[in-house]
Amino acid sequence: MSETSAQLNDRAKLKNLSDDELQAYLLEGVSRTFALTIPQLPERLHQPIANAYLLCRIVDTIEDETSLTASQKKIFCSDFIEVVKENHQPEIFSLELSSLLSEQTIPAEHTLCHLIPRVVAITHSFDTVQKESLISCVETMALGMPKFQALDLSKGLNTLPELDDYCYHVAGCVGEMLTKLFCHYSPEINQHRDQLLKLSISFGQGLQMTNILKDIWDDADRNVCWLPQDIFDETGFELQQLSASNHNDQFQHGLDHLISIGHDHLKNALTYTKLIPTHETGIRNFCLWALGMAVLNLQKIKANTDFNQSSQVKISRRSVQATILATRLTGKSNVLLTWLFKFAARGLHSNNWQYPPNATPTK
Repeated sequence: MSETSAQLNDRAKLKNLSDDELQAYLLEGVSRTFALTIPQLPERLHQPIANAYLLCRIVDTIEDETSLTASQKKIFCSDFIEVVKENHQPEIFSLELSSLLSEQTIPAEHTLCHLIPRVVAITHSFDTVQKESLISCVETMALGMPKFQALDLSKGLNTLPELDDYCYHVAGCVGEMLTKLFCHYSPEINQHRDQLLKLSISFGQGLQMTNILKDIWDDADRNVCWLPQDIFDETGFELQQLSASNHNDQFQHGLDHLISIGHDHLKNALTYTKLIPTHETGIRNFCLWALGMAVLNLQKIKANTDFNQSSQVKISRRSVQATILATRLTGKSNVLLTWLFKFAARGLHSNNWQYPPNATPTK
């Protein structure tokens, strides 16, 4: 057992850690990606952004818990908003939620939910702008997710705008929150606030669509599908028929369309990143590493549209290391970044499929 795993399973030891140490350990348990990228940020952004991710992960845990009914999820999400807003009885909320989590929820998320009072106390240690940015994000996510939990997701979403709406409530609002924190941190970044806020929604959607496409079969095991039927209407495939043994050429053609849409959102993510001052290396790396890994994931999916397990399109550790190296070499030059994106994303955009990414969320 690793030191991190041991710590995550020993809640008494975790209580003795400093706030920064606690959040670092929790992040390592629930998301290796964010545990890798958040330390790249300027030090003043470490704690609020780590805390923001943990708050969002609690909402995700509620959404993904199979033992909870749609009604229970709605109640827990609503109650969690009050816990985060007012620091209202976090101990009671933590005990009630933790007692209902099944073994389907990973041990690190069990630990996180047991430590909700500590995580929320950290939230309330931030300045007003930081705290309000985090609360707004949690509220948007927690109010939006139950709407989708109430749907019959076994046959997918109905339309692409529904997918846009879902992506906003689980990822676009996170992009908005990060942008507010970046602008609060830097007056220079704040000069581009309006443009960055608009692009941040598209950035979030590009990352979320990549995750959705990568996790098609993991979701299918839970009888869930986040793909939009109207895209597949054009190719003649019914999503309710989707299975690991039934994903024919018509399905793969629809997948190509969604890859193209995801590419266009990630192109907006590049525009977002290029608006960050070149001397803000940490923030640019934070954005570029997420963007680069998403592009590589889409390339894996594009090359294997007949995949039937998420492991078949998982990017390798070597690819992650190559992404880090490439962005470090080119990260201070917008010209080089543009070239690198075009090279890495070649073939992802389908010329016969025109879709302007909509950066205006449905609120």
